[in-house]
Amino acid sequence: MALSKKPVTGMKDIMPQEMQIRDYVMGLIKDTYRGFGFTSIETPCVEHIENLCSKQGGENEKLIFKILKRGEKLNLETAEKEDDLVDSGLRYDLTVPLSRYYSNHANELPSPFKALQMGSVWRADRPQKGRFRQFTQCDIDILGDASALAEIELILATTTLLGKLDFKNFKVRINDRRILKAMASYSGFPQDQYDLIFIILDKMDKIGIDGVASELQDNGFTEAAVQKYMELFRILEEDADEQAVMQLKEKLGDFLPDEAAENLTMIIKSVKETMSGQFSIVFDPTLVRGMSYYTGTIFEIEMAEFGSSVAGGGRYDEMIGKFTGNQTPACGFSIGFERIITILMDQNYQVPQAANKKAYLIEKGAGAERVCEVMKEAMAERAQGVQVLVSQMNKNKKFQKEQLMNEGYTAENIKDFYNTELKQ
Repeated sequence: MALSKKPVTGMKDIMPQEMQIRDYVMGLIKDTYRGFGFTSIETPCVEHIENLCSKQGGENEKLIFKILKRGEKLNLETAEKEDDLVDSGLRYDLTVPLSRYYSNHANELPSPFKALQMGSVWRADRPQKGRFRQFTQCDIDILGDASALAEIELILATTTLLGKLDFKNFKVRINDRRILKAMASYSGFPQDQYDLIFIILDKMDKIGIDGVASELQDNGFTEAAVQKYMELFRILEEDADEQAVMQLKEKLGDFLPDEAAENLTMIIKSVKETMSGQFSIVFDPTLVRGMSYYTGTIFEIEMAEFGSSVAGGGRYDEMIGKFTGNQTPACGFSIGFERIITILMDQNYQVPQAANKKAYLIEKGAGAERVCEVMKEAMAERAQGVQVLVSQMNKNKKFQKEQLMNEGYTAENIKDFYNTELKQ
């Protein structure tokens, strides 16, 4: 069998230029989130299959890379179905592993616990630009805090990070799963059809309000229920604020709990006044988010110029209780790390530390005295915090320098050391 040079479909080799940006962004993420009091943790990339298939991961549970049992436990002759052959799988997100982690260590952790987790996850998805089968996720979560303070902190931390990466004009869209359910109930839709209704509603930005209404009727919902539902969206402005939440509350009455409306109002008002003018935060009653484990507030960060969201999250107060039997409030925000890296690469982003990188190229055949001279100078620079690459000068020096500049070295910081003299 011939060996293959290409990576497995949906996975990729990372070149030095991209790796430099990835390392910088990862460092910035950690520094920013630690500044908000988040603590780094790590969980295994392999999870128990029963945890991954617990009906908490939505469509992701169909995309699990399953791992066969090992040794005597793997019996192909007696297996009747696939589940008899597997006992674990590669994690498809960081939230399920975090919930298991917290359930196992809650007595050793502070309350509330602010967790920062970064690592690879795997999904057997259809690859496309910015979407891979192995990719990095960056999550912050607050466990043990049922108040709106958790959502406020998560949003402020994430938007602060994006600002440090020079992203501007982005929008935080926010909603609450309880509002989604209240609107559906008020309109007269059957509860067992909510998932289908929300899937159709999620297409609002693509097919518009009339398209959503038409598709709901095509799926057998009554015209009266659909019209009543659509009227709720028509009374709200496109970029609604905290006042619109209370306006909707008045319309829905007892269908929407007071707590849900007041909680969302506080989040929007607090974030808006704290970060005035740096970005916008809007109430979006069409925001759904697909994960079935969300129980309350949900949010996304949208960048119009890139045509997609770059971060998303929400409250999942029931997940940890499935491990422990005791309900624990939990809320998290995940940055689309790969999407952000793709955007930065397309922009030819240069990390700020590039100016502190130097390359010393020594002419082939240089003697020990010349090499020692260069090494001493390089070590002196390194002692001052400069990154110094020492390498032999290639025959095609022009191409070598071009490659170095692709890795972030400036032309001024590439020095040629010849046998007898230094030339810039």
